[in-house]
Amino acid sequence: MVFRKGPTPRVTAMPLPFRRPLVRLVLGAALAAAPLAAQQPLTLGEALARADTAGYANRIAAGATRERAGEALAPYRGILPSVRLEAAYLRTTDPLNSFGFLLRQRAVTPAAFNPATLNDPAAIGNLMTGVVLEQPLFNADAWLGRRAARAARDATAASETWTRGGTAVQVVQAYFGAVLAAEQVTTLRAASAAGAAHVRQAEAMVRQGMATRSDALLASVKAGEVDAQLLEAERRARQARRGLATLLGAPADSGWTLPDSLPSLDAVRAVAGLAGTDSGGAAARADVQAAELGRAAAEADARRAAALYLPRLNGFGRLDWNSADAPFSGKSAWTLGVMLSWSPFAGAQELAERRSAAGRRDGARAMAQAAGAQAALEIAAARDRQAVALARLAIADRSVAQAAEAHRIVGRKYDGGLATVSELLDAATVETATRLGLSAARYEVIVAAAEARQAQGLELGALRALDR
Repeated sequence: MVFRKGPTPRVTAMPLPFRRPLVRLVLGAALAAAPLAAQQPLTLGEALARADTAGYANRIAAGATRERAGEALAPYRGILPSVRLEAAYLRTTDPLNSFGFLLRQRAVTPAAFNPATLNDPAAIGNLMTGVVLEQPLFNADAWLGRRAARAARDATAASETWTRGGTAVQVVQAYFGAVLAAEQVTTLRAASAAGAAHVRQAEAMVRQGMATRSDALLASVKAGEVDAQLLEAERRARQARRGLATLLGAPADSGWTLPDSLPSLDAVRAVAGLAGTDSGGAAARADVQAAELGRAAAEADARRAAALYLPRLNGFGRLDWNSADAPFSGKSAWTLGVMLSWSPFAGAQELAERRSAAGRRDGARAMAQAAGAQAALEIAAARDRQAVALARLAIADRSVAQAAEAHRIVGRKYDGGLATVSELLDAATVETATRLGLSAARYEVIVAAAEARQAQGLELGALRALDR
């Protein structure tokens, strides 16, 4: 064999008409890829932090807490002193008020006692300015009302804490739900590509007379089923991203990327094991604490309603200036006083409020007991769900290995002409289904771990370990 050395190939520049479309294509691809490059990875920890501050449910709960905190200050009007400024201007020809204005202005002269002047005074004006101090001395209903308002405020704050915990669980579900959907899309795309390859192989064998047309048709049907599953998985993936963005409080902001797959089996099992190592229980749950605080608030409010029958003692003092035309001018005058008031019967209003408060107290006691019982039930249920999820994960892990081995065996039989294309596609479908099942099982363990921690009143910060 003789090898001949040919001429050295020449590298020539690409003609201009061909260069311009290529440049446009490269620039277009770069512009299309720019938004993807700008996207930042979103970790679970970052998602939890975003939802904690911007999540709708959390912001609503925080607003309710601030509202209740404001209402808790209302009883102080019967405890703390109040100061107010007063100003009034009167002009009159009334004999009694005219002489009184002269007295207040320290302007009385001997001529003012002239009967004609007293009976028919000229018009006189008086500008009264004053500072009034009112000091409650004893208002039992206000002191007991303050205690009830504080307990109600703390109950609302505990409810906000429970809401934030529930939002965190939803974030874990949505975050890994979106990752699960993306992983399922990847699995089905690989299955779709493999199905298309089997269809092409079956059609080639039909042309060679090594298979019947029915084999090719069955292969096409099986591939179509996988393609349909892929379309549905892609729809779920898009919806999962939208749901996560909405849960984070920014529906229009999805400029982030998620992991390509769920955490490994070892990482999932490790996080699931943490749910039972931390101390927690019904008493640690914020909703149980809120119910107990609500009971305390209702009991204090019932005592406040009973205290409405007690007398009230209040003091006051005022400093007044009276002048013809200038505020705070002239000689001042002071007044001090104490007032005792008691309403043993005010049209049954106190009786109605007392009975209403007693009804609220009984209801709050029942709610506190129900919250404790429900918490114990949810803790037991969460532990059962986690145990079942871990068992299903172990089964799914074994199933993937078994299905992959079965698919390999059927593939070798098919290559040797001992199996039909339908059997090969069935084996591939089973393997795909087991891989999808394993992904779903990992997701269920993560969610079960989050729910178990919430049920025991524990923080979900331990799940941030899945980011690694």
